[in-house]
Amino acid sequence: MSKEKKSEFKPYHHPAGGWGAANATARVLMEQSVLVKGSRGLLSMNQPGGFKCPSCAFPDPDHRKTLEFCENGAKALAFEATKARVTREFFAQHTVTSLMERSDHWLEMQGRLTEPMCYDSATDRYVPIAWDDAYALIGQHLQALDSPHEAEFYTSGRTANETAFLYSIFVREFGTNNFPDCSNMCHEPTSRGLPPAIGIGKGTIVMADFDQAEAIFVIGQNTGTNSPRMMTNLVEARKRGVPVVLINPMPERALIRFTEPQDILQMGTFGSTAISTDFVHVRIGGDLAIFKGMMRALFEADEAGEDVLDKAFIAEHTVGMEAVRADVMSTSWADITRVSGIPEEQIRHIAGIYAKSNATIICYGMGLTQHQEGSHLLQQLANLLLLKGNFGKPGAGIAPIRGHSNVQGDRTVGIDEKPTQAYLDRVRDVFGFEPPREHGHHVVEAVAAMEAGTAKVFFGMGGNFARAIPDTDRAYAAMARLNLTVNVTTKLNRAHLVHGRDALMLPVVARSEIIRTTKGEQFVTIEDAMANVTPSRGVFEPVSEDVRPETEIICRVAMATLPNSKTPWADYIEDYTLIRDRIADVYPEIYADFSEKMKNPHGFHLDIPPRRRVWKTPNGKANFLVMPGLEVNDVIEDPAMLRLATIRSHDQYNTTIYSNSDRYRGVYNNRLVIFMNKEDREDRGLENGAVVGLETYSDDGYRRYVDGLTILDYPMPRGAIAGYYPELNPLLPLDFYDEISGTPAAKAIPVKIVPSVASAAPIRIAG
Repeated sequence: MSKEKKSEFKPYHHPAGGWGAANATARVLMEQSVLVKGSRGLLSMNQPGGFKCPSCAFPDPDHRKTLEFCENGAKALAFEATKARVTREFFAQHTVTSLMERSDHWLEMQGRLTEPMCYDSATDRYVPIAWDDAYALIGQHLQALDSPHEAEFYTSGRTANETAFLYSIFVREFGTNNFPDCSNMCHEPTSRGLPPAIGIGKGTIVMADFDQAEAIFVIGQNTGTNSPRMMTNLVEARKRGVPVVLINPMPERALIRFTEPQDILQMGTFGSTAISTDFVHVRIGGDLAIFKGMMRALFEADEAGEDVLDKAFIAEHTVGMEAVRADVMSTSWADITRVSGIPEEQIRHIAGIYAKSNATIICYGMGLTQHQEGSHLLQQLANLLLLKGNFGKPGAGIAPIRGHSNVQGDRTVGIDEKPTQAYLDRVRDVFGFEPPREHGHHVVEAVAAMEAGTAKVFFGMGGNFARAIPDTDRAYAAMARLNLTVNVTTKLNRAHLVHGRDALMLPVVARSEIIRTTKGEQFVTIEDAMANVTPSRGVFEPVSEDVRPETEIICRVAMATLPNSKTPWADYIEDYTLIRDRIADVYPEIYADFSEKMKNPHGFHLDIPPRRRVWKTPNGKANFLVMPGLEVNDVIEDPAMLRLATIRSHDQYNTTIYSNSDRYRGVYNNRLVIFMNKEDREDRGLENGAVVGLETYSDDGYRRYVDGLTILDYPMPRGAIAGYYPELNPLLPLDFYDEISGTPAAKAIPVKIVPSVASAAPIRIAG
């Protein structure tokens, strides 16, 4: 075993992107032994006729470049195309118990799964199983349930539209709407919070709007790590003189200065572009106060006779502004500045930037959604945009920067635990069965059902469910009680090791690989974060002859479970055009002529009514909505309390850990760290580099504690700390979530520092 590398904290002072990104891309391709293959794949990624990046959901540009990928997209491809293999010989050497002791990074580095595997309790190992036997085992377990509602069907954002659609049909024909989904843990407040305001739970901009925006706000989102291709849009905006306002508890390197790796002049001269014109260093949970402060500044200017509101738009298209005005004007500046941590002058300044702009885009990430009032918080963001008529005109709108590729598409084609009755009627009419009408489980409810013993089977369509969910210890114990766990996957991860009495790992053809059937090569489709649907065609040979396309797996599970089904599952295995035709039948308003439209390699945009200033709300208007107060999380009266935000490192995508370092934050070979304000640290009598534990404030009888965490001085607001996900998920209570969406409040966990009982190697603090 290689010698463990020493931990080090060495602040990063270079621009993001640039040679650092280029070197990291080359290094990861070499580490995975795919320099030639990976380079060839990168030329096809996000290009017409090629495949969609398997990581983030940011759209492809309208003006395409020869190379259209980022550092993290290259990592995703390298780890997918890796030469490393997880074979039956690997499992013969490792028990599941021993694998649980390995790190997430180590598990990721083992490579691609090559054949279906079944858990053998006698040896505590996974052993090979034939595909037909695996399908039969799943069918037996599902048929043996007392109720279809005893099964949970999870979906990861990497699932393509065709598979997600058939998955939703199969599960509903089976008899349940239990669809816990990765969206439940990130952007579900977008899906649930925005429709009452603007009639749709999606963003309203397209890529061309970045070229016409007069101001861009980026709120609660680390663009350079989570959606790096968006940096090109921000760079181009800054070169035009467009102000970019960043509101975030952490200053992020890419939003300070960025070098475009494809800009030959910048690369050759070691130049860079300053990105954010204004950095608003908000306290965790202080965003609502800033929004209300900006609205108050606008209302005050309006009352003083200034022309700062789009009154014609408000009169024609909205209702409810006066109630919002009354709420905002009753909120004092003293309270606004206290809760936000931002001086009144700075809030007025950015409100002035917003007022001056005739076309503003507001982008946001999970820094807004993962709060107890995340859905209501987004409605206040919509209020702010409505005041200036920033919907339905070029260069303006709301832009949720979603995470996983096709997480939005899955929701569009039926992965929804709360389906509308109109949608269920169309499923009935198209497929000839009566779907269940009652709502199903989101992620938190699914885990609660496992804990209660009312869930017996878990089927995971991709992802790393066990590692992504809150309350890790409780969740692991709950999943161990299941009769069957199934994971459709490309690589080994923690979710396969937290298993039921029976367990299956079913390896799939990856996004970058070719799908062949008796009807020839097939392609799938992906919806990006701006509702553009494009084809995705793999270019590599599958990793093994014994992996299967995800669509085939769903069809064969359906055939094994529903032997009397009239749905032509066997036909869908061979011809994906038939699936797209059925999608068009179920969604005629947005997917009409789907197959014909897919002849265009650039795809097409789904209809977003607010872009036409059409509002699919019950009253046919855009609604200003009131959210009383300024708090988005429960108030805890304890001066020792800190708000913890769980974050991703730069060498990570969701739960996939590419390395144990975080270049832009200067952390090397250590993920058990907490970023902390120096004054908060000194108030507690602690040294920079001290090893401590964190404990969650909770009153439910569970002690949530993580030990061995190294404190690192970092420019955090007072009262706020940050640390890496998923290592700190044990601190996030299962019932600490947004009531509307069910999304865990992972950006505001109330914790306190406690003494460490673990021995941990000190991290070296470099100058």
